[in-house]
Amino acid sequence: MFFLTILLFSCFQVSQQIQNATAEGREVLSNPILTPVHGTLEVVMNQNVSLSCHSDSGSPPIRYTLFKHSQKVSTLNRTDLMPALFNLTINSASDVGEYKCKAENKIYGRRYSRSLNFTLKEPLSKPALSSPTSQAKKGQNATLSCLSKKGSLPITYTFFKGKRSISQPVKMQKKEAAVIFVLINTSSDLGTYKCRAESSFRNITKYSNSFNFTLAEESCDSQPRIIFLGLILLAIVIGFALAIRFFIIPSCKAGKFTSAVSSTGLTSTDKVEESENYVTYTEIKPIQKQECANFSVSRREDEKEKRESPTIYSKVVIRDGIQAGPLHSLE
Repeated sequence: MFFLTILLFSCFQVSQQIQNATAEGREVLSNPILTPVHGTLEVVMNQNVSLSCHSDSGSPPIRYTLFKHSQKVSTLNRTDLMPALFNLTINSASDVGEYKCKAENKIYGRRYSRSLNFTLKEPLSKPALSSPTSQAKKGQNATLSCLSKKGSLPITYTFFKGKRSISQPVKMQKKEAAVIFVLINTSSDLGTYKCRAESSFRNITKYSNSFNFTLAEESCDSQPRIIFLGLILLAIVIGFALAIRFFIIPSCKAGKFTSAVSSTGLTSTDKVEESENYVTYTEIKPIQKQECANFSVSRREDEKEKRESPTIYSKVVIRDGIQAGPLHSLE
């Protein structure tokens, strides 16, 4: 019974304080409400936005402060119950994020609003349609890729052949290309392909460039290569034939002639030992079934002794069907 009496007395005192404050024109300060003036939290780069911060009740003057995360942005004082308007410009991605506002007066302290978040939206760019190759063989699955480099996610892609859709809409949650495979069976599959990109931001739709395939069998690029390789092969054959005619055959004949000379038993050292006599070899000429080699030996006067060197004759040697003729002295 005692506790009940105390509780009733406390409630009476609080009620009396509220009534006294109302009578004096003082109201309890409510939590402020932070809202975008234009009603959307989706913004683009370099856009101007306005935020309204307002407490429904509270005795003026009221001081409003806007915060981005925990950093103070701006402060406004109101001597009435009208909202405080904060104007911002979105210059970069760092200007979006969480915003809050604070309301305070001298009687009831401070109150905070709920947080508000802006989302930076990027305008959609024209998509690009591409393929690893523009040539395809019959029965091949060709690859088509469609990508918009700019645009707020998600982006939905749809592929077309002419005006006919050839795929279900593909929604991409990342900045990646949408990919489909096209079966090339006939020449009718080589028509014009396009893709369409759609963004939920401002309902923007854009179409790509056109793309065409060609059949690999219809390409004539291999004919010049075959002709070029044929010409190279012909030039190699002609060069080899000329080498045989002008280099290999004369070399073989010279080798046989050297073998015939060496069979006579004369060497280059004989010329030095025979008192500086030297031997002149003449051309081998065929005589019926035998061949002869004529050798001539020339002599010089000895300047010191002033006498002639004796004449030396060699024997006639017949070896392997080659006859060497007698050596003749030259006076």
